[in-house]
This record gives sequence, C-alpha cells and structure tokens, in this order.
Amino acid sequence: MNGFCSLFSQILKLIPRTEFAALVKQTNAEWHSRGFASWDHFVAMLFCQMGRANSLQEICQGLASCEGKLSHLGVQAVRKSTLAYANANRPWQLFEAVFHALYGRMRGQLKPGGRKFRFKNKLVSLDASVIDLSLKLFDWARFRRTKGAIKLHLALDHDGYLPCFAVLTDGRRHEVKVAHELHFAPGTIVIMDRGYNDYALFGRWTREGVYFVTRMKRPSAYAVIETRACTGTGVLKDEIIQFNRYWEARQSCPEPLRRIEFVTADTGDVLVFLTNHLKLSAATIAAVYKQRWQVELFFKAIKQNLRVKTFVGTTPNAVRTQMFSAMIAMLLLRFLQLKSRFGWHLSNLVALLRMNLFTHRDLWTWIDQPFGPSHAPPADPVQASLLPV
Repeated sequence: MNGFCSLFSQILKLIPRTEFAALVKQTNAEWHSRGFASWDHFVAMLFCQMGRANSLQEICQGLASCEGKLSHLGVQAVRKSTLAYANANRPWQLFEAVFHALYGRMRGQLKPGGRKFRFKNKLVSLDASVIDLSLKLFDWARFRRTKGAIKLHLALDHDGYLPCFAVLTDGRRHEVKVAHELHFAPGTIVIMDRGYNDYALFGRWTREGVYFVTRMKRPSAYAVIETRACTGTGVLKDEIIQFNRYWEARQSCPEPLRRIEFVTADTGDVLVFLTNHLKLSAATIAAVYKQRWQVELFFKAIKQNLRVKTFVGTTPNAVRTQMFSAMIAMLLLRFLQLKSRFGWHLSNLVALLRMNLFTHRDLWTWIDQPFGPSHAPPADPVQASLLPV
C-alpha cells in the first residue's frame, strides 16, 4: 500500500507552517479576513504556477477536481470571486517575505557549487528584465505612450543559481536606483552590465569592500596611473585608472579602478571591462563577466516555465502577488533540481511535475527515479480467475 501523500503536498512541506504563520502575523495578511486563510491563498497561487493555470477559473476548478486530495494540503476548494478578492487586497508583501525566508533556508542546505573559479568570494549577477503588459488592462503600469510594463530586478546567487533578491517596480524605474538600495556583504563580487554604470555606486561599493565587474561606457574621462603586463589569452590592456575630468566622477568615485581590454576568441569583439578588484588576473575578470549570462538564462527560464507573462488579476497587488509566487515556485524547483541525482532539465522537471502534482509517491524517490515503480509489488501476487467456479 502506498503510504505517501501527493507530490504537491510534500513540496509544500518545504515551507514550515509555523514560519508561514509568523510571516502572516508579521505582514498582517489576515487583517479583517473572513474565512479564507492566507495558507489557502498561498496554495492556490502556487498551484497556478506549478499547474500552469491560465485563469482564476482554472485554478479554482483544478483544485476543486482534486478536492478529495486537498486534505493533505490543509486547504479547501476556493471560489473564483474569493481568490480574485484576495489577490487584489491581501498584502503581496507576505509572498515577498516567504520568498526571502525560503531562500535563506535553502542556501543553508545546499553546498556551494556551480562555479569554476578558485576564489571563495560570493559571486552575484545583477540585472533587470521588462515584462510587457497590456496598457488597456493594466493602465497603472504605463511604460511608453502606448505600452505598459513592469520590471523585475533580480540578483542571482551563483552558488546553485538561486535568486537571492527580487524587487518589482514600474517599467520606467532605472536599474541604478534599485542597485543603490542593495547591500552586499564585504568581499562579494557583483557582475552587471553597462546599464548599472554609476560613479556614486562604484564609489560606495569600493568603500564598503564590495567588488564589481562591469562593461565600461564610452566615452569616459580617466587618467592611466599604472599599466600592467598583459597576461592571459585575449588580454590587450590591463590598466589602473582614475576618473579625473568630471566633477561628479572625481567626487563620487575618487578610488582607483581597473580597466581591462579583452578580445573574444569566437567573434573577435573588443570588450572593455571596469572593476575595482585589483588582484585577480585580467583573464579571470573576463571569465567572471562571462558568467553574467546565467542571469539572462534565469529570466528566460522563468518566462518560459512559469506564469509571469499572463496574469490572473489586473491590479498592482494581484500582479505582484503572482510574480512573487512565481519566484517562490522557481526556488522550490531549483532546490528539487539540485537535490536530484537524475539530471533534470528545468523545463522537463516542470512538465512532469505538472502531470504528477497529485500523484501519491515519495517526492525524493520520484525526483531521483521519475520513471521507476511507484511502490514495490507484493511478494507473492495472486491473480484472480475469470472462469466460473
């Protein structure tokens, strides 16, 4: 006999109910609630992501069709109007708090890995992605004259490629303004593109002991104070520079920085890197910047596998709730992927998990042997006779 609850129920157990209840109290999420618990709301939105439901009706009917199995989840089937009201009025900050708490727990359970570098510094990629919205439905998200959008700002931890920070803003919010609100531990190496070029940001991180690697904007007025020998394949120049012409640059970032010219082997393009790390080799700096592509792959994965381009609500609160439920789902999926010995591709894991959400099997056996038997057969099977006695 199979003694396991559903895979969905076992995934939800990765989020302790006591911790969830503390976050509900912290965010005051159930103020003036009438019967519809925050846990029910959370389970419904996570089902939207993992079950790839396209609408409120699909969420409610999908859960209602499995009502006999919902007792394992600690929830009841929800009405469409109730879920719509919760998405529009329940504080989205609860989902944000669950996301950060879940990342903190998973970071402690996973071994650092996924990087080929020998240095022990924490490696983080910082980037933002625009998510298009219909201006007729989302009139509050004006981005262009005839276009609506929101922007997802993300910091990707390269130890396991888990998102360690996420914030949603309107589409017009510049990436640098969000970067100024972030605080990293000393010794962290932050990789970012040219959109984050800001003298005040460079100066603050240098004084705080945070390293950065980025592309240099042109033109930039600087003076070369030291020229280093070019070591490593593809390195054209390795210089220590200091911004010297513009008053803002001199005042905001008086510290010396490092400018590296590097030619790519495949295309022959010349890339100019800027960093405040003066000890790593120039070739290593170029290799570190190449790892920024991982955050682009993360944006691609979340847009292809989760519900972040079509929304079940049109209010700002509903959109933020659905986006953070997607980030929570991505954390859970990446955790299962890293814990598995099967070698899942994320898209394959999402597809098969969607088909087996309410299958009663051991979760950890399933992610290691998804095509194996669900349980051991009886020791001495007896086949019933179809002939009359």
